[in-house]
Amino acid sequence: MRLGVCYYPEHWPESLWEDDARRMKALGIEQVRIAEFAWSRMEPSPGEYDWGWLDRAVDVLGNAGLQVVMCTPTATPPKWLIDRHPDILPVGADGRPRAFGSRRHYDFSSPAYFEASQRICTAVAGRYGKHPAVAYWQTDNEFGCHQTVVSYSTAAVERFREWLKARYGTVDALNRAWGTVFWSMEYRSFDEVDAPVATVTEAHPSHRLDYRRFASDEVARYNRMQVEIIRAHSPGRPIAHNFMQLFTEFDHYKVAADLDVAAWDSYPLGALEEQWFAPEVKAKWLRTGHPDFASFNHDVYRGMSKDPFWVMEQQPGPVNWASWNPAPLPGMVRLWSWEAFAHGAGCVSYFRWRQAPFAQEQMHAGLNTPDNRLDIGGEEASKVADEMRGVLAADVDADANVRAQVALVYDYEAKWLFEIHPQGADFHYPRFAFEYYSALRSLGLDVDIVSAHAPLDGYRLIVVPPLPVVPGDFAERLARSGAQVVIGPRTGSKTRDLQIPANLPPGPLASLLPLRVWRVDSLRPNVTVPVRTADTARGDARQWRDLIDLGDARASSFEVRAQFADGHPAYVKGGALHYFASFFDDALTQRLFAQAARDAGIEAEPLAEGVRVSRRGALTYVFNYGERVHTLAGIAAERFVIGSRDIEPQGVAAYRSS
Repeated sequence: MRLGVCYYPEHWPESLWEDDARRMKALGIEQVRIAEFAWSRMEPSPGEYDWGWLDRAVDVLGNAGLQVVMCTPTATPPKWLIDRHPDILPVGADGRPRAFGSRRHYDFSSPAYFEASQRICTAVAGRYGKHPAVAYWQTDNEFGCHQTVVSYSTAAVERFREWLKARYGTVDALNRAWGTVFWSMEYRSFDEVDAPVATVTEAHPSHRLDYRRFASDEVARYNRMQVEIIRAHSPGRPIAHNFMQLFTEFDHYKVAADLDVAAWDSYPLGALEEQWFAPEVKAKWLRTGHPDFASFNHDVYRGMSKDPFWVMEQQPGPVNWASWNPAPLPGMVRLWSWEAFAHGAGCVSYFRWRQAPFAQEQMHAGLNTPDNRLDIGGEEASKVADEMRGVLAADVDADANVRAQVALVYDYEAKWLFEIHPQGADFHYPRFAFEYYSALRSLGLDVDIVSAHAPLDGYRLIVVPPLPVVPGDFAERLARSGAQVVIGPRTGSKTRDLQIPANLPPGPLASLLPLRVWRVDSLRPNVTVPVRTADTARGDARQWRDLIDLGDARASSFEVRAQFADGHPAYVKGGALHYFASFFDDALTQRLFAQAARDAGIEAEPLAEGVRVSRRGALTYVFNYGERVHTLAGIAAERFVIGSRDIEPQGVAAYRSS
């Protein structure tokens, strides 16, 4: 466990650098990220490099005992490069290039930008690859931010055609897979295939899905190029990328496969404001963030990181980019920091060292105010550093991974497919995955979030939010796991080519789930359907219903555990398989997951509101997002290494698990 900070020496007079470095070290900072937006200072004119300032900055940080995370600066191509190669700019769905003047103004498919990126990455890696202060690397910054994954440029379309050739081999195979006979959309060659944009009405869904897949693969290709250059010039130093919170526009598993560290940027208050949460939920958690949002992202990135994941940017105070930007309650920066470590983070790095008094992010807080005084977030970071030293002095194993008993399958392609074929305007895959996760966490359960292609052995409970395209071996792996398996609606509802399976949903899972979804029912946001369970509990179904024909399954030990008011099955179970035919209200969802956990032999009881528990190494952590003191009964005082049995609102406690 260590703390870091994001620092921009190019933003400040050089006379401040040594004092900044000294104060960072005194605060408990060990790791400093630099240079991700500094291309115009590294290469102020084409081919003319100015390394002097950066050499001095790296030396200052290193001499203070700080480890440097050196970044490639490709998130912000300089103006001279855009003027030379305007085709670098991405093209929006409106057909217009997105202009210079902010950041991320590049197209992943641009040959000119790919070559320019190779040159600057080689120059940076060659210069600092073996510098003793440079311990880590970061590629680019927040791939895809500001909706920049998909571009409709000429270069993107040309590369898309090549991608299709590699995928399908022949145009006849493409026509069959997409079903282009519909509406007379058949192609005679790959060169006739354009981008699926600006059509009179809905573009072909299979075409749109493949374009999203292609755009995602372009991100992975671009990142891999940078990783290969860094590894050649800086062998042995771990490479990270800072992904974003709940960002789903490309397949993060594929990008992370080339990295050592999956890092993410944690802004719980901005995320609460910008995500789907209802106004009353946003008001309730206004200054804390939702109790499960940061941990959901921790577990997403922990699941794809080879080394312990990082939080590369931790919110230290108000941000600038949400519709409304409240200040966190006192204690929350400390809570968020410890929560990351409790989920297995190797580093929590705060954004940023000092609030900038100029440009787009001048209203974004830092650990220090613009006049260089320690802000509330800085004080809480210092407290975390002190507590970390106490944990280390206690000689307790706080770093070891603890395999959760519960796995939740999370899939990026599912989001794209449901966005293309929602059937209901509010059918939002990340929301449903998060709500399943939140129900599990509210029962005190640790959760591993894994890919649909990940090994599933060793888990007692596997939860599958709607997974429309099921991997070919998924049913076999579920059966082999021996776990209780909860499957959400619309799972197995489409083929890889976005067609309805010949045997109807759940398609390839029919060997485990001998049922047939013969009709679906999309519900408006203000409409619910009453549900009653076999043990007389009541609740509501919302947003979606699968209408199930059990056929002979009922005779083969399938039971209906809940029904809709019109008599259709809402929840069926057969052996270790549980099928939810809808989404239920929070209370009923929690109740059903608790029942499934008990079927799996897992203790699961609802926690107090706003309280969450995580287990890491020999420690159990308890976090209080709520408004009242939470008291832990039965834990001896001498077992606590952080806090005590009485956990104040926005407080943290950690105790030896045994």
